[in-house]
Amino acid sequence: MLRLTEIKLPLAHAEGEIRTAILKRLCLNEDELIDYIVFKRGVDARKPRAILFAYTLDVTVREEAAVLAKFASDQHIRVAPDTGYHFVAHAPVELPSRPVVIGMGPAGLFAGLLLAQMGFRPLILERGKAVRERTKDTFGLWRQGVLNPESNVQFGEGGAGTFSDGKLYSQIKDPRHLGRKVLNEFVKAGAPEEILYVSHPHIGTFRLVGMVEKMRATIQSLGGEIRFESRVDDINIKDGQVTGVVLAGGEHIATSHLVLAVGHSARDTFEMIHKRGIYIEAKPFSIGFRIEHPQSLIDSARYGKNAGNELLGAADYKLVHHASNGRSVYSFCMCPGGTVVAATSEPGRVVTNGMSQYSRNERNANAGIVVGITPEEDYPGDPLAGVSFQRFWESRAFELGGGTYQAPGQLVGDFLAGRASTALGQVQPSYTPGVHLTDLSTALPDYAIDAIREAIPAFAKQIRGFDLADAVLTGVETRTSSPIRIRRNADDLQSINTKGLYPTGEGAGYAGGILSAAVDGIEVAEAVALSMLSSTRPAP
Repeated sequence: MLRLTEIKLPLAHAEGEIRTAILKRLCLNEDELIDYIVFKRGVDARKPRAILFAYTLDVTVREEAAVLAKFASDQHIRVAPDTGYHFVAHAPVELPSRPVVIGMGPAGLFAGLLLAQMGFRPLILERGKAVRERTKDTFGLWRQGVLNPESNVQFGEGGAGTFSDGKLYSQIKDPRHLGRKVLNEFVKAGAPEEILYVSHPHIGTFRLVGMVEKMRATIQSLGGEIRFESRVDDINIKDGQVTGVVLAGGEHIATSHLVLAVGHSARDTFEMIHKRGIYIEAKPFSIGFRIEHPQSLIDSARYGKNAGNELLGAADYKLVHHASNGRSVYSFCMCPGGTVVAATSEPGRVVTNGMSQYSRNERNANAGIVVGITPEEDYPGDPLAGVSFQRFWESRAFELGGGTYQAPGQLVGDFLAGRASTALGQVQPSYTPGVHLTDLSTALPDYAIDAIREAIPAFAKQIRGFDLADAVLTGVETRTSSPIRIRRNADDLQSINTKGLYPTGEGAGYAGGILSAAVDGIEVAEAVALSMLSSTRPAP
């Protein structure tokens, strides 16, 4: 097949116009074009009055070599790459031991799935509950202010990504097209097929719940085992080699291949592995607030007269500002037509995040407006200093919110003017258990407050109305990524000082989002499979 890029058509084009565009682009007669598939469809909204769909197409023609020769200098016409997935190993009939996966977020889920598909019958240990029970516990915090520290937005089947916008795109380098494997598995589990070709695919929380359940069933049907409410409290290590794990109830499970996929909020696990001498280091992350605008304002700013077009859906944005104090401020995890959610996992702390359903039809748009911070400048010293930093500001948010799980909030106009908010305007915040209006100037370090105050008017130059006085800021956003990295070797993906330990995903510092975490989980599963296969071969 040939891959054609940058084929642009109006929003209202008919399906037949794609074929016509291919024939014109390749200078072909009708009978020379055998077939085509849409590999990617993006939106070119640089001119809001003339928005276009931009296609990447995989095309089958009769005389491929001749067409390639004719367009040899055209970078937009190339041989289509092989995006199919090819397993790197298959388990032997007799396995001396089973691999163990800790955590069932995207990284752990896909590590377990790939190991099961290759015949290695993994055991997955998840500290939280199965996804539907977990959803009930999460709603308990959102609706009643009751937190379950072991079953919440951060912990449980599906991981933190279950309660998010369900974004399935990433900027990672992916030369083996492992992201395509992830999307194909999601489609098998019930995701809409459009995620295979739209440029910014997403699923939404409710659809993710059913998909995760189907993927769990697939793992089990292939010989994998999944145990919920099974928190790992210790890792056994002998002579630098993992030998097993100890559960909270005292049970010991032997293994020589342990995948650590605990997510970015497993702070007790971080403390445990640091105590065990497993090498970790502090890494940069970001802190800030959630900001909410009317979705109609964002639609109008991005799409102009095309705002509300069903083909376009709810508009999103991506913004960056380099502040005069040297800090970078950027939008994070933008959720069109979504809600701000309570995302804490520890008592006495408030954390915010964003979530959307597949329909993205809620009245508000929200995004994190966050400031980059580094261990060298902001939390030097101990590898776990970033965790302490997060906890301090999450506790401060709990205090500013009134000592409940209400979040502290402030209108943008008041925030920019440096005065406390006392009443809401046209934007009604979506966060539950509720928003307590206050002054957010002490909710983050001074440098972060100053940078965000400078960034919001700057963002308004790109998104008209972004500095709307009645827009609402809600604090705090601290779990943008893991505050640590569990260093691993580049070749075999094992911990640099603990053989048999395979750190993966967001918690290990190697991913940032559902897709990148899932891809990382696949790569780690492959490394585990190859290691286990080599250990079963007789010595020469």
